[in-house]
Amino acid sequence: MDGEGTGGWRSVVRGIGEVLITGGLVLLLFVVYELYVTDYLTGRRQDELTQELREQWQQPPGETRQLRQVEIGDAFGVLRIPRLGEDYARVILEGTSEAELSQGPGHYEGTAMPGEAGNVALAGHRVGKGSPFLELDAMRPGDPIVVETADSWFVYRVLGDPATGDLAADPSGIPGRQIVRPADVDVIAPTPNQAASGPTGSYLTLTTCHPRFSARERLIIHARLEGGALPKADLPDGPPALFEG
Repeated sequence: MDGEGTGGWRSVVRGIGEVLITGGLVLLLFVVYELYVTDYLTGRRQDELTQELREQWQQPPGETRQLRQVEIGDAFGVLRIPRLGEDYARVILEGTSEAELSQGPGHYEGTAMPGEAGNVALAGHRVGKGSPFLELDAMRPGDPIVVETADSWFVYRVLGDPATGDLAADPSGIPGRQIVRPADVDVIAPTPNQAASGPTGSYLTLTTCHPRFSARERLIIHARLEGGALPKADLPDGPPALFEG
């Protein structure tokens, strides 16, 4: 009986071990898929979107190039963030559902369009699906965030005090960086964090999950428009802000 009991427990332990090993392999494969496979797939999709957008922009100006008429799922601009790499460029799509965010940064429907008064609000994945905002926590006050559209460049600067590096010391009272709860939607208000008031300037807000590998909170970056639209006819290679540093 003792031998039979010991053999039975060995079988149970062996079975539990096999289940744990199988579960571990499944989890590992899931992590590999999320971190590498989805990044690869989104990278390919970004290449396709870039080509499609360039072809669209080469067409004669018309209603299809009016930003106010962008439909959900449409690509309409390119986001460039030198701090995240001199070759950092991500096509922006209208909408923030997973259908859009799995392809690249998404524009919150109803928020301002590039160059307009109000708040251009963009969301992006932190990890996986191209990881467009993986290193968003590296942003510093004064860093340029450039949005390219069919005819223009728009340069936004991260809020804060460039002299001290303090992201919370902007004269406007709007911080350059925040960590908030997912329900704190005031960060994408026309004037960030001031839902009760209308736009007091032209801002850009980037949102992503925080910390990495978690959706518990949101990492927020706020920037303000520097000047106005810069015609691409005058600056075909991009504004000087793209080549800072």
